[in-house]
Amino acid sequence: MQPTPAAASERPPLTHRLRRLMTWFGGSRRWWTIGVVTAMMAALTEPLMPALMKPLLDRGFTQGRLALWMVPAAIVLLFAVRGVAQFVSQYALARIANEGMQRLRRVLFERLLSAEMGLFSRQSASALSNTVVYEVQTGGVLLVQALLSLSRDGFTVIALLLYLLYLNWKLTLVVAVLVPGVSWIMKLLSRRLYRLTRQGQAATDELAYVVEENVLAHRMVRLHGAQDAQAARFERLSHQLNRLAVKSTIASAAMTPLTQLFAAVALSVVVMIALWQSSKQGLSVGGFVAYITAMLMLIAPIRRLADMANPITRGLAALERGLGLIDDTPSETGGRFALARASGGIELRNVRVNYRDDDDARALDGLNLVIRPGEVVALVGPSGSGKTTLVNLLPRFVLPSAGQVLLDGTDVADWQLASLRAQFALVSQDVVMLNDTLAANVALGQAVDRERVQRCVEAANLAPHVAALPQGIDTVLGHNATQLSGGQRQRLAIARALYRDAPVLLLDEATSALDTESERQVQEALQRLMQGRTTVIVAHRLSTIQHADRIIVMDRGHIVEQGSHAQLMAADGLYARLQTHAVGTVQAGADPIL
Repeated sequence: MQPTPAAASERPPLTHRLRRLMTWFGGSRRWWTIGVVTAMMAALTEPLMPALMKPLLDRGFTQGRLALWMVPAAIVLLFAVRGVAQFVSQYALARIANEGMQRLRRVLFERLLSAEMGLFSRQSASALSNTVVYEVQTGGVLLVQALLSLSRDGFTVIALLLYLLYLNWKLTLVVAVLVPGVSWIMKLLSRRLYRLTRQGQAATDELAYVVEENVLAHRMVRLHGAQDAQAARFERLSHQLNRLAVKSTIASAAMTPLTQLFAAVALSVVVMIALWQSSKQGLSVGGFVAYITAMLMLIAPIRRLADMANPITRGLAALERGLGLIDDTPSETGGRFALARASGGIELRNVRVNYRDDDDARALDGLNLVIRPGEVVALVGPSGSGKTTLVNLLPRFVLPSAGQVLLDGTDVADWQLASLRAQFALVSQDVVMLNDTLAANVALGQAVDRERVQRCVEAANLAPHVAALPQGIDTVLGHNATQLSGGQRQRLAIARALYRDAPVLLLDEATSALDTESERQVQEALQRLMQGRTTVIVAHRLSTIQHADRIIVMDRGHIVEQGSHAQLMAADGLYARLQTHAVGTVQAGADPIL
């Protein structure tokens, strides 16, 4: 879900928003100085062209030698100075902008890595990646172009206006009529552009999310023949984005003809007055041509300045979205307590977890549990009973609404986050691998020790397959290691947990999606992994939990039973009913699923 675009009236002033961006795009004072000075130099050459026209027309045709050598040489020198100045100015501003984009992207990505977990339920992966990569890049490029035009054309307008004032201040007052008219047009249309840009951002996120969903669920979409429905969904959102783009284009394109209309009216009035002055006051041909030339040269930079409303608006909207992610996304916070290695004692005291504000949405409700160091505890129960929520509380992936979660007698809220999470290794049903080498995936977050990686791979029953890979442990696995089978990916996750060597092991449905042979190999690897560690297992399969020291039976956020397999069967409670429900699976020759 994306934040609702702010109304134009709620936006801070443009100058305030630009000043805020200077935090990121302030750059080096040296490069700003070079960029501004060279832009001024390029602008100051503009009025020199009509200034050369006046002596050329008034005296050049009667003083041939002057016109033959001095004026052409001056023109060549003029364009040479202008070209060098524009090049240096463009380079300086581009360098400042690209360094600013790099800084902003780095901070955004670091914020994602440390953001509180709620961010990832509020925004999709495609929306976040779009903000960090595309929006910052687009906004930076647009603002670079706007800065170049503003610096070049802004100084050009000033220089030409000063020259026009020098030639004829009365006529120049007519040109001043352009300023309020153009300003009014830019203010009116820029508000609409900003609103359309924010709506376009939201529509782009929705469209990207549809693509992301269909890429991830491509097998299911094909199996159910849902291609037409998904294509229609994509077309609807694409049409909505197209409508917003057309409206934005209309608002942007309207600036140029309206600005040109104002300029044409002003130019016509100036020509009329200049002709009248020429007849009454004897204005020279050179003076008249120089003034009209400067006037005509003034129109182009004014038009370009008017056109800057579109890239400035779009660029600000894009960059402000990234800044909004920084402002509105708090980082995870932890305490100051730290241990190199915990003993693994876990306690939950009257813990309650609400995923919504109403009490009916409690995932855990007043839960109390003590797990001794080195104990293997299995969590079972119907779907939605709170098993995974309990596991996610331990490394603070989920925060309790009330109560305490303690590790080695210290509330996890008082632990340093890095130290706390270093105490846990996780193997889940949804294995996540990075597009990197196998060794880097096993040693994730730590330096790669090749011998240690090999030992972990062997302990995870994965050595024969790794040996068959083209580059062994240096083989790049690709996107989420999809070239590996489900069992191989699970064993790779176990190798990662072995490499981490944490005192507490979390197993969340680690074997639920495997066939019998794959599960046997994974179970052998898990037995090695659990040795000497506090282990919390969330599982449905009896083979995974029957050897646990204690089985915790949960239902609707409460612990309803606990004990060994034999004790719970003798109690004839919920656990026994779940076992009875699995008898049909046993009779079919498969592992019972609770």
